[in-house]
Amino acid sequence: MTDTAEVKTSNMQTNSALPPEETERLGGEIVAALKTVFDPEIPADIYELGLIYKVDIKDDRTVDVEMTLTTPNCPAAGELPQMVENAVASVPGVGMVNVNLVWDPAWTPDDRRGAPRPQYVVTREFTGNDRH
Repeated sequence: MTDTAEVKTSNMQTNSALPPEETERLGGEIVAALKTVFDPEIPADIYELGLIYKVDIKDDRTVDVEMTLTTPNCPAAGELPQMVENAVASVPGVGMVNVNLVWDPAWTPDDRRGAPRPQYVVTREFTGNDRH
């Protein structure tokens, strides 16, 4: 049996040997810890970006995290999963932490939870030789 926190919907199932209040505490503190991890290219935390798909709190307090990245070619691919593992492991009462990187479903900007949308500006310098 496991206690599953579907982070996208904040749905916490309490069919675990852990008391419901402990599950709620762990879930809240894990989400708070995840909000301290920022994507280095986008000024938003990975939770608000929607990069965390699932948090599974098991009876033995092991926590499994399913996450994705904004793109498979993300330059932070080597460091973000480790940052997530460290953040979740810092929560008192959490046991072993396993972070699994998944690509299905693929992340889209629609997955964001209210994070500020990055502003992209394309500029071009025109010279006297440009013709339109």
